[in-house]
Amino acid sequence: MKIRAVYPGTFDPVTNGHLDLIERSAKIFDEVIVAILRNTDKIPLFTVQ
Repeated sequence: MKIRAVYPGTFDPVTNGHLDLIERSAKIFDEVIVAILRNTDKIPLFTVQ
């Protein structure tokens, strides 16, 4: 059985901290799913597309 991790966030913009957490998670878990979300309470710097 694979152990999955889900990392949800807006990532707007993606920071080195986000990338560091993803890289460290990839060493611990079999699969890391990065779920990019839209926060309607924020003014986005980038679109989801």
